[in-house]
Amino acid sequence: MDKCVMTLPVLLLFLGLVVMSQSCLEPASAYRFTGAVCRLTYPAAVVLNEKTTKVIQAAFQHAKYPSISNEKSILFVGKVKYGLANLEIHNLSIGRSEFELIAGEGIEIAISNVSAVFKGTIQYAYGSWLVNVGHSVDFEIDSHIDLGINPKLYCGKGKVAADTSDCYLTFHKLDLLLQGDREPGWLKRLFTNFITFTVKLVIKSQICKEINNVANILADFIQERAEKFLSDGDISMDIGVTSAPVITSNYIESYHKGLAKYNNMTAVINESVFDPSQLTEDRMLYFWISDEVFNPLITAAHQDRRFVLNISGLELTELFKTNLSTPIPEFLSQFLSSEEPVLRVWSVSVPHLWTTPMGTYVRAVAAAELTSGAEDIPGLYFEMEVEVVVTASYAKKKLILIATTSQISIMKDSLSTDTLQMVEAHIEYLKEAVEKIGVPKVISKLEPSLTALLDKQGTNLFDLIEPQVVSQDGFVIIQTDFAFPHHLLVEFLRKTLE
Repeated sequence: MDKCVMTLPVLLLFLGLVVMSQSCLEPASAYRFTGAVCRLTYPAAVVLNEKTTKVIQAAFQHAKYPSISNEKSILFVGKVKYGLANLEIHNLSIGRSEFELIAGEGIEIAISNVSAVFKGTIQYAYGSWLVNVGHSVDFEIDSHIDLGINPKLYCGKGKVAADTSDCYLTFHKLDLLLQGDREPGWLKRLFTNFITFTVKLVIKSQICKEINNVANILADFIQERAEKFLSDGDISMDIGVTSAPVITSNYIESYHKGLAKYNNMTAVINESVFDPSQLTEDRMLYFWISDEVFNPLITAAHQDRRFVLNISGLELTELFKTNLSTPIPEFLSQFLSSEEPVLRVWSVSVPHLWTTPMGTYVRAVAAAELTSGAEDIPGLYFEMEVEVVVTASYAKKKLILIATTSQISIMKDSLSTDTLQMVEAHIEYLKEAVEKIGVPKVISKLEPSLTALLDKQGTNLFDLIEPQVVSQDGFVIIQTDFAFPHHLLVEFLRKTLE
C-alpha cells in the first residue's frame, strides 16, 4: 500500500517553477516531515511525453468557444453588424511534442504542427436607410498552429496545483472559407479580418484556459488516484505535499507527507531521514519511503484486526508433517489426529518495523491457540516474540517476500488440562515449529494477500521493468523503469471528456 503513483500528464503535475505557499516549507526544511518522495528522471519524462498530444487534443476538444459580436461602418454600405457563433473544432491532428527541463526554473513544452478545422456560423446585417439586409452563413477555418506552454507548479492547500497561464499560440495558417464562397468580395475581406483577429483571440484564450483546467484536473486526478491506491477499507493515507516540487535538468522530485489515517486518527512524522543524495538518477522512477510511513500503517492494520490467521483440517495436519529435529509432543500428535483441529494465530501487540541494508526487521508478539472439537483432547495456548528480517521483490506482477528468523522466544504457554505440563522439550519444539512452519506459512499467506491488494489498486496494469526494492537505514527505495501507463491516460481522458 506504499507507493506513490504521470508530457503533459506528469509534466504538468510534477514539473514546474517552485512557488511556495503557507502550507509548504522550503525543501530542506520539509525533509524531516516527509514520509514519501517521488523522483521522476528525464528518461521517464521522455516516455510520458509520447502521449502529451492526447492531453492537448482533450484540451482542444473540451474547450468551449463563446459567441462574439462586433460592428463596423462601411462607406456606401452603412453599418455592418456581425457575430460569430457555434464555433466547433474538427479534423484535429497534432504533430509532435517536445520539452526541456530547466533547472531551478521549470519546463518548456512545445507542441508543433497542430492542424484543425474550426466550423461555425457568421450572422451579419448591413444596410442604409435605403436597403437593409440580414443573413447568416456557415464558415470553415483551416488552421495550422504551434503551441508553447511553460507550466509552473505551486503548492497550495497541501496539494500540487498547476499554472499554465504562460501559454502562447503561433498561427502559421488561418484560411477562411465561407459556405459556397458566394458572398461579395468586400464582405469576405471584412469577415476575413474579423475572423482572423477574433479566432486568434478566442482560440488562444479558450485553449490556454482549457489547458490550465485540464492540468489541474490532471493534478487532482493523479493525487486522488494515489490516495486511493494507498487506501484500503478504513485505512487511508494523507499524501499531501510538504514542499513544492524541485526540478533539475535530470529529474523532478516531489515530497509527500505519507501520514496513515485510521479511525479519525492521523500519524505524525517529524524525524524522517530523507536526503536527496540517497536517490540516484539511473532508473526512470524512484519511490523513497520512510519507516515512519510503514509503522503507523502496521499499527492501523493491527488495530483493524488484520493480523489474524486461521488454519484447520487437512491444511493444518499437512503443515505439521514438516520434518523437524525436535520430536513432536504426544499431546500435539493427538490434537492433530482429532476431529476439527483448528489453529488460530494473531498479533497480541503492535508489531515494530525498522529497515537496514540487510533488509526490513519486524518484531512482533503473537499468540497461537490450538483447539479441537474433541473434549478429551487438550488445547494449547502460547505467546511468542518473533523477530524476522524480510526482503521484498516484485516480479511477474507478484510480490515476493523472503523472511529469515533472527530470534524466537516463548513468553507464555498453557495447556487446557492440569494432567499435562509443558516441559523444556515441548518449548524447544514450539520454537522450531514457529521458525520452520509458522513463519513460512505466514509469509505464504502474506504474499498473495498483498499481491491481491496491489492488483486491486491497479499495480498489475503498469508495465514495470525490473523493479527493485532497496533497503537502507530507516527507509526503503523502490526503483523501476516502466512503459507508458496507457490505462491511466484512458481513464483520465474518459473522466476529462465526460
